[in-house]
Amino acid sequence: MYLNVAEIESAITNLHAAYPTTAEILVPPHPTHEGRTARLLRIGSRPADQVDGILVLGGVHAREWVPPDALISLAADLLEAHSLGTGLGYGSTSYTAAQVTHVIENVNLFLYPCVNPDGRAFSQTTDAMWRKNRRPAPAGPGHGSPFCTGVDLNRNFDFLWDHIAKFAPDADVHTSDNPCDRQTYRGPSAASEPETRNVVWALDTHPRIHRLVDVHSAVPVILHNWGSDQNQSSSPADNFRNPALDAVRGRKDDDTGEFIPHEDLKTAVDLAERMNDAVRAVRGVDYGVEAAYGLYPTSGTSDDYAYSRHFTSPATTKTLGWTIECGNTFQPPYPEAEHIIREVSAALLALALDAR
Repeated sequence: MYLNVAEIESAITNLHAAYPTTAEILVPPHPTHEGRTARLLRIGSRPADQVDGILVLGGVHAREWVPPDALISLAADLLEAHSLGTGLGYGSTSYTAAQVTHVIENVNLFLYPCVNPDGRAFSQTTDAMWRKNRRPAPAGPGHGSPFCTGVDLNRNFDFLWDHIAKFAPDADVHTSDNPCDRQTYRGPSAASEPETRNVVWALDTHPRIHRLVDVHSAVPVILHNWGSDQNQSSSPADNFRNPALDAVRGRKDDDTGEFIPHEDLKTAVDLAERMNDAVRAVRGVDYGVEAAYGLYPTSGTSDDYAYSRHFTSPATTKTLGWTIECGNTFQPPYPEAEHIIREVSAALLALALDAR
């Protein structure tokens, strides 16, 4: 059975209690609209300021039930294997005891299993297909629909958030300024939501985080930066900070695109392919790899926000971003979910071993 919000928090508490030298609980500062505090678990034997880190998000979209369970499962597997001095196996993907030790001693994994606890609770008890958080509906006429509650957290980050001003009118960017949009309402302002600000806090507070992975479902695919437009590495001036592109951004095959340095793009693709290789070895499922824009144009997403930070604030850590879209349905039967959890775990360990 899928974990509910209380069980996720209990698992975090229990893992820290069982492995106090390699697991630390981090408490984000912003309670949700319904007063919940969803915690992070840092896994690693060295302090957060001594080695590089990877921030992994789960449960950003409420109806996607597998990712939080996957992050809890990975934490339990990794901590237990390190304690026992054993390796880990996920189907035909295997990691030796030495590799497990390497991850624990040379990387910090910041696991944020349930970014959106209000939404998960609502999805698991009231409306299984609920996607957003539970921000109260705006006051006034026209907002009486139950769909007027909530914000899509993965459209709320401060990256080209105002899609109407920042994208071509025909770009078909997948977000909405309508509070009553059931799926992709972006919120009243960038980073308006406490859940979004908690992710920003994690990045701000731990400057050695240099990779971010947001685990979602269900396509499946492994996506890398950017989601706003097609990637290009030849014209640095064509970038998200250039207002001259506001009228054309997001159009396909229009000779403009979002700048990404060649070496960053190569790293992003190489690591995505290594994650996909690990997934494929579990049971033969090929997720595939592509730039996020290939799925559809987006704004305000976690992975693009994380990577954009070092362009707008050069003192900020360069943090490459990926989204793993796992499985084929939002809430598969749990025996199938267990297979998907192994795929996600294998992918994240491949990244932890190869990200430098």
